Amino acid sequence: MTLFGLDNLPYGVFSGPGGERRIGVRLGDSVLDLSRLDLHGVFREPTLNALMALGRPQWRRLRAQIVELAPGLPVIPLADVRLHLPFDVADYTDFYSSEQHAANVSRILRPDRPHLPTAWKHLPIGYHGRSATVIVSGTPVQRPHGQLGPAAFGPAQRLDIEAEVGFVVGVPGSRIATTDFAEHVFGVVLVNDWSARDMQAFEYQPLGPFLAKSFATSVSPWVVPLEAFAPIAAPPQDPRPHDYLLPPGAGLDLTLRVEWNGTEVSRPPFAQMYWTAAQQLAHLTVNGARVRTGDLYASGTVSGPAREQAGSFLELTENGSRPVTLADGSERGFLLDGDTVTISATAAGANGTTIGLGSVTGTVCS
Repeated sequence: MTLFGLDNLPYGVFSGPGGERRIGVRLGDSVLDLSRLDLHGVFREPTLNALMALGRPQWRRLRAQIVELAPGLPVIPLADVRLHLPFDVADYTDFYSSEQHAANVSRILRPDRPHLPTAWKHLPIGYHGRSATVIVSGTPVQRPHGQLGPAAFGPAQRLDIEAEVGFVVGVPGSRIATTDFAEHVFGVVLVNDWSARDMQAFEYQPLGPFLAKSFATSVSPWVVPLEAFAPIAAPPQDPRPHDYLLPPGAGLDLTLRVEWNGTEVSRPPFAQMYWTAAQQLAHLTVNGARVRTGDLYASGTVSGPAREQAGSFLELTENGSRPVTLADGSERGFLLDGDTVTISATAAGANGTTIGLGSVTGTVCS
């Protein structure tokens, strides 16, 4: 059974030999061209932004319309198209919401202070990233240069990945309640938040990461609508969050898969994330900050308790001290030039099926 059936229907932007960008949905190993559908002219746009701004009632009507009309829509083999960044990214925010990842990072990098930051269980910690460097899957990732210490400048030597899940805002708003999450968020993508750990270690205090994370963030080309997912209960939270973070909203049952040069090295479990996407959006906007159509916010690195559930190579290799062996027999602590990382995911679908989110991939170049 396909992971991309009628109960999934992720949206993307593609082009054929002529180069014109069009909006489509993935069905199996093909793309359904939606340019013949007329819904407020949104399918004549080169991005999903106009579609995402329509709001949830229109999203639902459109989804039903596509299911009904699918047999008559133009079908193009996926192998014959080029996929593009599906939406214009307005702002980008990255959170830090896996308790296991936060604990691992504290243990590895701050062994004298291995506990979680004081605020961690009181609010979803995050930082603002750089929207201009959000790139679509398949775009090469150039190794960043920066300061590696008090008297050291050069290319990052401890280049890492972070396997994450991203949420794409459709309807603008501020002070968004957790119960209104689905009225504002259009869908879900996979995210690789590339990270230069040596640059990060030198620069992150006191204001957090800057150049170590602003050089590239890769996203998958397919935006899976929220309607396609089966919600699950979120993990318990102790202490009780502030009222604006309640109710917590639903979690999502996703399993990520990380491949390093074709070798599977981990399977991070998203269902164990401490803070939900609804809580992240509520916190992001509680001070009056406004989200816009095309805003992207990411979950933070997804990690589980086992080594083979690590969502970063910092954790997987214990900061390079326990290299992993790839299928060709070579060992890696961090990324070398020419290395390719692919993150894929499956999820529990709304109709009892398993759906796919596709993949996000990138190759490191000098």
